[in-house]
Amino acid sequence: MEENVFERMAEKYDSPDRIALANIVANRVKEELRDAEDKTLIDYGSGTGLVGLQLVELVKSVTLIDSSENMVKIIREKIANHPITNVETLVADFTTGTLDLKADIIVVSLVLLHIPDTKAILKSLYETLNKGGRLIIIDFEKNPNVSHPKVHNGFDFEALTTLLMDTGFESTDIQVFHHGKQVFMKQDASLFVAVSEK
Repeated sequence: MEENVFERMAEKYDSPDRIALANIVANRVKEELRDAEDKTLIDYGSGTGLVGLQLVELVKSVTLIDSSENMVKIIREKIANHPITNVETLVADFTTGTLDLKADIIVVSLVLLHIPDTKAILKSLYETLNKGGRLIIIDFEKNPNVSHPKVHNGFDFEALTTLLMDTGFESTDIQVFHHGKQVFMKQDASLFVAVSEK
């Protein structure tokens, strides 16, 4: 089995640049969580919880899921140091199939670009959402200056919308909300939020 590169990165993952970008992302996601106090939320590909742990007070419960055991270990250490009661963690990989989980909201922040089969992961996430649930994707707009064998160079909005609708989502709204310097493989890039309803 191929090594999960994020296992090695976990200990040094919370760099100042990553924390700053996570804060920008979390603030944008919070805008989508108004009146979500009774909702359950999954942060898939949560890393060390930089985004997901900022959302715990806005929803009923948060499940932080990552395929890297070391990333989840760091989340558990963070939770142990704070009186947070509505958070669960899980080491799991939606790319290998749908888990026996359900949620009202799924947040996927800067994760899709690392997953080769976008269509398959969207299907797994769709099946995990409750009826009327929302998928919130944060990622980079397609960027011709980025080239890497293991990373998508961002996403074309029209193509992503088509994929989401083909998966079964009723509607999708995509908005660019941040332009950053050297934030995507050392290139300037734009972050978007895509909100899709099941």
